[in-house]
Amino acid sequence: MNIYSSRPVVLCLSGHDPSGGAGLQADIEALLAQGCHAAPAVTALTVQDTVNVTDFRVLDREWVLAQANAVLNDSEVAAVKLGMLGSLEMVDTVVELLSAHPHLPVVCDPVLRAGGGGRLGKDEVGYAMRERLLPLSIIATPNLPEARILAELPEGTADECAEKLLPFIKNLLITGGHGDETEIHNRVYSRDGLRETFICQRLPGSYHGSGCTLASALAGRLAQGEHLASAVRSALDYTWRTLRDAEQLGKGQFVPRRLPLDFCS
Repeated sequence: MNIYSSRPVVLCLSGHDPSGGAGLQADIEALLAQGCHAAPAVTALTVQDTVNVTDFRVLDREWVLAQANAVLNDSEVAAVKLGMLGSLEMVDTVVELLSAHPHLPVVCDPVLRAGGGGRLGKDEVGYAMRERLLPLSIIATPNLPEARILAELPEGTADECAEKLLPFIKNLLITGGHGDETEIHNRVYSRDGLRETFICQRLPGSYHGSGCTLASALAGRLAQGEHLASAVRSALDYTWRTLRDAEQLGKGQFVPRRLPLDFCS
């Protein structure tokens, strides 16, 4: 019998995407690639493909708490990754859960829109995440449109959104790529005044699940004990490679290749 050393366990609270491009499947694949074990607790079920989302249903809070507590009571969880929550009640549920485990590093991906633009929760859900979940997280990873919703600045720059959001969270990674610039600027902000910009080449096409991939990779690097600044760089580099090698599996956006072809060989 083979005896394996334990991989870090990352609890993922997010929605299920039946296309496999985003949501919990993206979390699982990205965390495997970081050498971690993903423990996925489903917060919502969605009807979506690689084009867009058409419907979703948030699970009952009792089911979500039961899933998460089953993991927390059984395994030594090293980090938590938050994705789609979808309702104010689910935000309250996750706040209750995290407040009982304040030692866990939390990466918050404030999922409010699908890649095709479809809504995955009302803007009020974003405001509740800002007020109640960001203070419990070590870092949040919104793209610029999400940061504008969270900051209530419809035309705000990344710098302006960060200024509005840093009172709620110590560290912020606002990702670019939603304009027509030839280079992507991913900006890191810290409450202590640190500002750093990571620039990468724009790739052709659009991608389904890139935000989930980035946040999960970052949670995995933190679970492995990497310091935050290094973990951000590692996660951004990894995510860019998954987009470079992405596949068009459906009629819409490209799906990141989060695992190499020889992963299991």
